[in-house]
Amino acid sequence: MFLRHTIDITDWLNVYEENRLAVLVHPPDHPGRIPPEGGQGGDHDIAKDVAAQYVEGWDWICSIGDRNTGIWDVVSIQQTGPVRLVDPHLVATFHNSYTQADLWMTTELFNACSTRVTVTVTLNVSLDDASEFCIVDHVHTSEDIVLEGNSTKLYSIPPLPFQSPALWWPNGLGDQPLYKVDITLDVREYGESDSWSHLFGFRHIDSYIDPSTNGRTFVVNGEPIFIRGGNWIVSDGLLRLSKDRYETEVNFHADMNLNMIRIWGGALAERPEFYTACDKRGLLVWQEFWITGDCNGRGIEPSDPNWPLDHDLFLTCAHDTVKLLRNHASLALWCGGNEQHPAADINEALEKNLKIVTSGENPSMSLDGTRLYIQGSLWSGIAAGNGLFRDGPYGIQVPENFFEMDYYKYAFNPEIGNVGVPKAETIRATMPPEAWDPPSLLNGEHPNSTWDYHKYIPYADAQKLVPGQIEAFGEYDGLDDFCEKAQLVNYFQYRALFEGWNSWMWTKYTGLLIWKTQNPWPGLRGQMYDFLLDQTGAFFGLRSAAESVHVQLNLLNYNIEIVNTTREPLSESIVEASFFDLSGEKKYFDTLRGLTVAPKTTTTVGNIPLFKSINDDPTYFVLLKYLSSSGTLISRNFYWLHPAGGSYTQLGGKFRSNKFPITGSAWCTVTDGSYILHVRVANTNTEDVPNIAFGLYFTVIDADCTALDKRILPVTYSDNWFSLVPNEALDFEITFKVRESNVRPKLLLRGWNVEDTEVALEIHQ
Repeated sequence: MFLRHTIDITDWLNVYEENRLAVLVHPPDHPGRIPPEGGQGGDHDIAKDVAAQYVEGWDWICSIGDRNTGIWDVVSIQQTGPVRLVDPHLVATFHNSYTQADLWMTTELFNACSTRVTVTVTLNVSLDDASEFCIVDHVHTSEDIVLEGNSTKLYSIPPLPFQSPALWWPNGLGDQPLYKVDITLDVREYGESDSWSHLFGFRHIDSYIDPSTNGRTFVVNGEPIFIRGGNWIVSDGLLRLSKDRYETEVNFHADMNLNMIRIWGGALAERPEFYTACDKRGLLVWQEFWITGDCNGRGIEPSDPNWPLDHDLFLTCAHDTVKLLRNHASLALWCGGNEQHPAADINEALEKNLKIVTSGENPSMSLDGTRLYIQGSLWSGIAAGNGLFRDGPYGIQVPENFFEMDYYKYAFNPEIGNVGVPKAETIRATMPPEAWDPPSLLNGEHPNSTWDYHKYIPYADAQKLVPGQIEAFGEYDGLDDFCEKAQLVNYFQYRALFEGWNSWMWTKYTGLLIWKTQNPWPGLRGQMYDFLLDQTGAFFGLRSAAESVHVQLNLLNYNIEIVNTTREPLSESIVEASFFDLSGEKKYFDTLRGLTVAPKTTTTVGNIPLFKSINDDPTYFVLLKYLSSSGTLISRNFYWLHPAGGSYTQLGGKFRSNKFPITGSAWCTVTDGSYILHVRVANTNTEDVPNIAFGLYFTVIDADCTALDKRILPVTYSDNWFSLVPNEALDFEITFKVRESNVRPKLLLRGWNVEDTEVALEIHQ
């Protein structure tokens, strides 16, 4: 399943008539069976083959009926001359604090003809700048190279020196300049025989176990990176993969301010278009091979650590995958498997063949030579570091607990999961009407059978003393009410999770990866956006907490903290802190000036005196703003809070039912169906009584659509699920593409306690 095939069909083609290709498809040797209880990877039989394992079902996806049968990747015809370029390998090495670099290149040259030929190889390196002009940095042409008939030769160019190369950085730490590398192969008396092109980022990735935390630390261009990322299963469970969807999903991860995606070992190595998208947006990629603990020796029997049966085939596929992906700047780590390591002989071979090349050698001559390989996702500074199951937890939490020092014992958590119900429109678009009822409430949440099939997990956990987080807003009334409250909980849960890690950045933690950030089918758990590509509230809670510079409230002690993950210090900065009661009256305000925050630190700068004396059961709104010395807004964070043991029931009743108007305006540009909306929303209620505009969210629909689901998807929002204090206005950018000429976009603004509003679009063609 993970091996590329190239077949010379020259002698089989009829050049004068139509040619037809017939493909005989076999199912996997061991498709397995699904036991009545489902299970993690079904009966695990699929692991006997070198193939994706998720297709037998997991606790987050149903089984796939025709699992791993047929062609799943691109089939193409390529025409070349007598000699081909095979798997060129690009590597950059650095000197003098990354101000100088050498570019190394090695490629296989395959002569498909029976006679000796003479060839030359030309390498051209250029950098595309913002004005779309191409700056040529280097051109190298080889001496004559002689190839015997039907032979392969490994050819390397001398290292090309670069002075002050534009460095590639992870998302949030700098830009992602990509050099275009073109290689052409010319055969004497024939001309150009083959060519190859790739976007290449100059960067150096290192990794080590931090001695103070015992946690895995990733370093890019000499700078430690605090990892805040997500786990990725596969773009589509049925493998309907596309460049557009890859780019949308990767852009979503970058828009959430994440800096790493872990490709889970029970799925596959994604296609090159995925990694190109990660290159462009600065997402580091942790790439696993096709092993899981559940199926490969650590799950319910049968589960065998020596599977798959064909070890040589596994290694052949692994080596081919390395060659396919190794030139991508985003690729940061090779990992043997999920919660398990490969069989001993496979693991030993991978450790040997993926060994990092030492200084002085030509790294492009190796299989990779530049990236760390670890045997599994629970080893080598990850979780407990020794293979013990110490990832998780995977359910609803009390938000304050994330800030406890002993919440998680280890420095780097590769999987921590939570809830993920989408918006009501997605439920209706993916399930039959009889499944539109939310979970019933009787001694806990009880979902209907369809929700259960779609792997719903509850928003309460009596065993872990987590009260109902949706019911905290009061009893829900139907699907729309349930899903709206769920988005507020999603936002709060995932923001608190990341902010808890932020509080202990570098002093206790070195990174975490959400389980999981995307869904390969219409599932009901662990997702920042749903399968239809509409964001949940969790998306924007995570986006807020993962800002490069972020102001936050420690939910345990109400300390105000500034999180600076960047390389630069922050000086003479300002924090404005205020909280409001339900009537919109400002009960507290303070300005903290002259603040200094060192790079890569979390600094406590103040405290808000919340809930010091409680006479009833109050709910407060807290607004934090972090500004530069000149008053420019750097970070904004809005909370709704109740005291320990309290609830948000006061947000119901008149606070919610007395809806008031909100002001929205937008102007947009349209180019070839691509819309860019510039939107301003203001809470300028003309009544004498101020109001908090709570839980506002945009939706873009097709005004002329007659279908049940009128949404235009995907849409990129600079922010959503936001709130406004009295007399506050915020600006937003909303982008989307319309592919049909008969679509008429309409922007809707809804909210917890505001009137539904259509924001008029002033269109500039």
